[in-house]
Amino acid sequence: MTAVKTNEKPGTRAVLSSYRASAYKFREVLNLIRGRDIKTAKEILSGLERDVAGVIGKLLDSAIANAVNNDHISADELYVASCYADEGPTMKRFRARARGRAGALRKRTAHVTVIVARMEEDQLKVVRSKRDAEEANRRARRVARTRGSAAARKASEENKPAETSEIAGAGQTSSVTETPTQAEAPVVEEELVQVQAEEPAGEEVAEASEVVDQAAESAESEEEEK
Repeated sequence: MTAVKTNEKPGTRAVLSSYRASAYKFREVLNLIRGRDIKTAKEILSGLERDVAGVIGKLLDSAIANAVNNDHISADELYVASCYADEGPTMKRFRARARGRAGALRKRTAHVTVIVARMEEDQLKVVRSKRDAEEANRRARRVARTRGSAAARKASEENKPAETSEIAGAGQTSSVTETPTQAEAPVVEEELVQVQAEEPAGEEVAEASEVVDQAAESAESEEEEK
């Protein structure tokens, strides 16, 4: 019994004709998604940096839309049953080279086909169990993150009263250090009063010395007259 040909496999297909890229570039990407479920195939295509990966992604979306709208199959039950790229017409051009020669240029095109089909029941069970496990892991990580953030918030709230008490203690020490300056203020005022009290005494001594000098001068003048 002969095997089913690639282009005759059952399923819903989408075809891209005469795209300006070589079939070799498409085949390298198509080999990565062949036989994969739709979700995995999209993740693979989104992680590739090749330009043809975006084209294949659009073609895959078109095939999924055809299966959902025309064949009424759920998108979660589909997988890439087959995908291939055939060579299209090659445009021949030339480029001027040295000594009047011409270098050949071949602008290749490709016909790309993507076929999606519904998975078997055994495959559906495996895929669904895998998705449920991934969802449970995501939920567990999300719960752990929320609990960790709540614990961190609670710890920060517990540390706040200690910080406020430290600030209050610092305020008390500052008030204690300020009291000596307030106590020294009257002493300074008393010294100023003493200095002000001593200034008149100095003036009286100066006046008394002036009176003595005048008396001495008068006595000398009387002796000369005699």
